[in-house]
Amino acid sequence: MQGQETAHHGRGRALLRRWPTAVALAAAALIVGGGLGDLDEAVSGFGELMLLLPLEYLILDRIGRRGASWPVVGSLVVAIVAIDILDVVPLSAVIVAAALVLLVWGVVAGTPDGRAIFGAQAAGMLGFGAMALVGLAVDPDLGRYLVAAGWLLHGVWDVVHLKLDKVVSRSYAEACGVVDVAVAAMLVFLL
Repeated sequence: MQGQETAHHGRGRALLRRWPTAVALAAAALIVGGGLGDLDEAVSGFGELMLLLPLEYLILDRIGRRGASWPVVGSLVVAIVAIDILDVVPLSAVIVAAALVLLVWGVVAGTPDGRAIFGAQAAGMLGFGAMALVGLAVDPDLGRYLVAAGWLLHGVWDVVHLKLDKVVSRSYAEACGVVDVAVAAMLVFLL
């Protein structure tokens, strides 16, 4: 009996360590439950949101505090809601402006994790940003696949950061990777 209780307790702890995956799956279920809208809405919405993925990594590299991953994403959500409510400037314009400021600041002042890691984050911002902006600019039928590819590739980006244990917290990298892959699948299979 003792061995069964120990095994059960061990499985319980293993499940608790996977809380980021559970949170990500719940978020994906909420996205699906809320509806993806029509093709134009989905491509536009997920294309703009895709710009946020590398921006958070760039912010965290700039401040050098991996432990701030969840507060930074929470702050970005608040900012998105405020930008949406104010409806003065497109979200994509705000994100591009913020990314440019962070890129210039990182080049001029350096970052706590060094030039190599900053260079990788800068390349990620530029690459994922370009994919998102092109996905927003082309016909939605094509844009859907470009944006989905960007989300899927960012999922790979998250796994690399999880394995290297760099820039973002491990829990955030895990959760983000699961959400990214789920969004890519939704764009390809549910629209």
